Amino acid sequence: MRSIENILKANKLSVTAGRQKILQLFLNSGGALAHADIEKNAGEHFDRVTIYRTLQAFVEKGLIHTIPTSDNSIKYALCKDDCGEGHHHDHHVHFVCNVCNNTFCLDSVVTPKVDLPEGYQSAELEVVAKGVCKNCGKNTKKKP
Repeated sequence: MRSIENILKANKLSVTAGRQKILQLFLNSGGALAHADIEKNAGEHFDRVTIYRTLQAFVEKGLIHTIPTSDNSIKYALCKDDCGEGHHHDHHVHFVCNVCNNTFCLDSVVTPKVDLPEGYQSAELEVVAKGVCKNCGKNTKKKP
């Protein structure tokens, strides 16, 4: 596994304490993160603007991608290795758990091809499934 410093350098981003900390949060998370999650866990040394700019730089470089939420906010999740600057290839389904409210990238579930009417061109396709995640499903099963 590449170091955080090497990931930032490979993407032509300066290595700062803020970028290292935020990238580490993504690497440690099991799912998507909202700006508020990052703000809460990054520590008191990072203001909202610094976090926002860092997230935007990571999106632009193809390190993370955005996931829209039902309340019109955005969550962010790590991209896979085939994403790059200006080219996101995150054609997978996102899953939102109704119990724990976590959002997960289901990389093995590919978004379906959508045949649009003539004259329409799709720039991106977002598919969100909602239900109970595997962790919450284990906790809610009835015991004999």
